[in-house]
Amino acid sequence: MSLTQEQKDLIFNSIRDIKDFPKEGIIFKDITTLLNNKEAFKTLMDHFEERYKSYNLDYIAGIDSRGFIFGAALADRLGIGFVPVRKKGKLPGTTVCEKYELEYGFDEVEIHLDAFPIKDARVLLIDDLIATGGTATAAAKLIKHVNAQLVEVCFLLNLKFLSGDKKVAEHAPVYSVLEI
Repeated sequence: MSLTQEQKDLIFNSIRDIKDFPKEGIIFKDITTLLNNKEAFKTLMDHFEERYKSYNLDYIAGIDSRGFIFGAALADRLGIGFVPVRKKGKLPGTTVCEKYELEYGFDEVEIHLDAFPIKDARVLLIDDLIATGGTATAAAKLIKHVNAQLVEVCFLLNLKFLSGDKKVAEHAPVYSVLEI
């Protein structure tokens, strides 16, 4: 199911820009206004469900923290499990970590070593936005590290001018609902 331009506009126009957040010069794409717009959120989730229902997925993995919202809702709609990819130190139990570079240093994400109990699990990775691709690339590497098949990486928004999608595409196909 492709979105019509009217549907894309509904989704895009429900996302609020916050200037100079979290620091000066950044325009933050605030999805809280999308989440509280029942028509826009339903349109987006209907689209995700229609797109992924034939992918034969076993799990949705969502990136901390906004990927949890879309990922858990989609997993429920598809009748499959949800796996969180968290910032380091947030998961109990045995985890594996992947470090990635930020413009001002490094950060890490982690996943449970036993996150995907199905052998060769088919996994969709989802997050709200792709910018430079560091976090998503690290999450993709983690999914492969625990022997799951990363089928696709999905984003609501792709900031094309930062080329993060190219970095992530080295690990799996990338799909974005909207591109800026």
